[in-house]
Amino acid sequence: MWHSVRSVRHVGKLSKFHCRWCSCRNSVKHSAHYDVIVIGGGHAGCEAATAAARMGANTLLLTHKVHTIGEMSCNPSFGGIGKGHLMKEIDALDGVCARICDKAGIHFKILNKRKGPAVWGPRAQIDRELYRHYMQDEIMSTPNLSIKAVPVEDLIVEEQKQSNTDVIKRICKGVCTSDGTSILGHTVVITTGTFLRGEIYIGLERWAAGRHGDQPSIGLAKTLEEAGFKVGRLKTGTPARLNGKSICFERLQGHQADTAPTPFSFVNNTVQIKPEDQIPCYLTHTTPEVEKIVLENLHLNTHVKEDTNGPRYCPSIESKVLRFKHRSHQVWLEPEGLNSDVIYPQGLSCTLPEHLQRDLIRKVPGLENATLFRPGYGVEYDFIDPRQLKPSLETHLISNLYLAGQINGTTGYEEAAAQGLVAGMNAALRVQDKPSFTIGRTEGYIGVMIDDLTTQGVTEPYRMFTSRAEFRLYLRPDNADQRLTIKGFQEGCVTDHRYQMAASMATKIVTGIDLLNSMVMSTPKWCQKLNIHMSKKEKISAFEVLHHKDVTVEKLAQVYPELQHLAEDTDLSKRLKIEAHYAPVMWQVQADIEEVRKDEELILPEDLDYRSINISEEMRERLSQVRPTTIGAASRIPGVTPAAVVLLLRQVRKKIARHRKHVSMS
Repeated sequence: MWHSVRSVRHVGKLSKFHCRWCSCRNSVKHSAHYDVIVIGGGHAGCEAATAAARMGANTLLLTHKVHTIGEMSCNPSFGGIGKGHLMKEIDALDGVCARICDKAGIHFKILNKRKGPAVWGPRAQIDRELYRHYMQDEIMSTPNLSIKAVPVEDLIVEEQKQSNTDVIKRICKGVCTSDGTSILGHTVVITTGTFLRGEIYIGLERWAAGRHGDQPSIGLAKTLEEAGFKVGRLKTGTPARLNGKSICFERLQGHQADTAPTPFSFVNNTVQIKPEDQIPCYLTHTTPEVEKIVLENLHLNTHVKEDTNGPRYCPSIESKVLRFKHRSHQVWLEPEGLNSDVIYPQGLSCTLPEHLQRDLIRKVPGLENATLFRPGYGVEYDFIDPRQLKPSLETHLISNLYLAGQINGTTGYEEAAAQGLVAGMNAALRVQDKPSFTIGRTEGYIGVMIDDLTTQGVTEPYRMFTSRAEFRLYLRPDNADQRLTIKGFQEGCVTDHRYQMAASMATKIVTGIDLLNSMVMSTPKWCQKLNIHMSKKEKISAFEVLHHKDVTVEKLAQVYPELQHLAEDTDLSKRLKIEAHYAPVMWQVQADIEEVRKDEELILPEDLDYRSINISEEMRERLSQVRPTTIGAASRIPGVTPAAVVLLLRQVRKKIARHRKHVSMS
């Protein structure tokens, strides 16, 4: 359900929407002026703040509590199918979370290995304490970045009349904090997670909170609503935390980490915690008794009865029981740390009263005697319709204001971190008076996610999957640095060291492919030397042979000793194998990408008047709401017909022609 939106009051030139706990208009407390102010110290906030600071912006991170910066509020893991792609892309742009995970990871595993490398899912269980410790070290030691623990209650917004027009533009100029201080900033990034008017539910009880033990953000939520933003409500949940000493692991199926852990970061060859020191996860399943407890006690569960939408792909046990009756559901028992007894039961998110949660958990094999450190709970919170954002994550309504993370309707650490990185980069670029940084659907999963959000909006918490990407054979985890690092370096977000590593690898890949292509033999000879079967009879290169499932660079080096240097470079040999695997279809993929990019190059003017186009009123409303930046983005808006896109294209071409004529005459 959408909230109603009230009108906005403005007082004076440097005005605010409202201010309850502090008064910027009357305040005598002022702090220094910053280039970028980031609100929130979660995963989006950490990436936004460090990205802006890396680019030279004088950055301030505002958070409720310094000691919760980098807190993993829900599951003790990063990555997975689709999410692992985001992690590799964040790292390719010099984001911090991937490197921190490589330090704090206690169980690394590549998911989906039975399928092709394009959809493999790098994932790791993370030690919560280590992650928070290393993240806070990173934040505290980042040049150009200051931290202050104080809640933000309001925004400072200035109204400016545009030259030669009657248009009034609103520009964010800073924030008001709960202690009455006004902090001025060139740009502001909001990354409040589930804190905007957050409420926690357990059974029939509910109370205001952003997460367990933390107060919600009420004033800022009201500010955004009264500013004219379309505000909605979403919900999520987290399971109880179990005492590992009370679990009978001997009865359960153990799953070990990969023997050779794959780091998230391209700059790391190994992870910090040795393979032999990593710890297993355990798998169990729900029983009919679990379903019975859920169905008999729905009247005691306010969270499930609410109309607010929750995450479809990470639902509560109550939602799974209601949606998939008479089924057994997986429960993964995930350790929260090397030296912690806390176990996270992935798949058992629950908001029943605490005593019923305990009864339910004890009906799961292996958990018959389990004790709870803390019950599970649900969270309901405000989010902003992301169709009110530009691809840069700047809002349409207020310039210099950026939103990232769960405030945009997403779920998950990785989705939040990726948005924070993009928002932080663009906030810094605005300070530098440079064009925005965007990632297209053909360039990365980050681009797919932001395009989905800004053109289609959300009706439930958005989660990244490989199926969302049209060009997933190209947008692979292994080549994220080749796709994005140079692009990020050009914007000043990537260090020279990382750029040199990516450039060196690009050269080695091209040289390696050329060398492999230069080695040609008949198919029968290859089959004889490599002990494989191939139906072809003509001469083929070593690169073509590498496409065979049983052939590796190491195996080829046994035939051609001059390939030994490729085999000894483990990372390079893996990349060459993947390049060869997809080579037969990549020409078609690249052709399709070029077609899409042609549409993306047709930029729509920001001031385009959709009322002047001969399309239906419904189409005008949809286009005016989203204000797509390209013809390609317009074509992906739900309900916008191909005929409307053609008319839009004609309008743009007419405007371009008039502009060229004006330039030539002047």
